[in-house]
Amino acid sequence: ADEADARYAEALAHHGRAGGDFERARTQLLYGQWLRRRRRTREARGPLRDALVAFQRCSARAWADRTAGELRAAGEPVGVRRDAADGPLAALTPQQLRIARCVAEGSTNREVALRLSLSPRTVDHHLRNVFAALGIRSRTELARLLGP
Repeated sequence: ADEADARYAEALAHHGRAGGDFERARTQLLYGQWLRRRRRTREARGPLRDALVAFQRCSARAWADRTAGELRAAGEPVGVRRDAADGPLAALTPQQLRIARCVAEGSTNREVALRLSLSPRTVDHHLRNVFAALGIRSRTELARLLGP
């Protein structure tokens, strides 16, 4: 972990010398994710905030949305998601929304867990909360709700 921390700092220093806001923001996002997954959420917020601003400046909406989700997961309030603000999905957290979309595509809990680097129990927990928040009882109903 100490070596990884040093490597991220080294990579960010290289970006500082070489320029390139987008690439630097990608490294900051990865570093923020790494910190958050090691339960260092307060430390993760700084790189994630910086990455979000850079992605917004670069007009990289998909990257900005992904970073905003990570920032929310780190406990920092970020503006309302534009993709689900008016629909029933607005009540879901970013993680629940990712899981719901995977399940609606037909993935099993185990496949979702592998895809999102989670445990199957975590996927099951979030999926139960998704069902409760949306007032549905099955994967079929979820697929209909999220369908094309």
